[in-house]
Amino acid sequence: MKNRLKVLRAERDWSQAELAGRLDVSRQAVNAIETGKYDPSLPLAFRIGRLFQMPIEDIFHDESGSSRTGTVDDA
Repeated sequence: MKNRLKVLRAERDWSQAELAGRLDVSRQAVNAIETGKYDPSLPLAFRIGRLFQMPIEDIFHDESGSSRTGTVDDA
């Protein structure tokens, strides 16, 4: 899952440690989420959304770009 967490954090001039403190997680967790090594739990994703005052859909998005173009597979 891709995300905009690093950009949003940088816009506020927060370090990973500062963001981690605001979210009550470790700095390593923030790093892992930013680099895509870890997907946050749903409760953590909602905390992130509330912190940045954005819907989680504006922060996190699926890498697969699953926008199927109208094809339906009949079984």
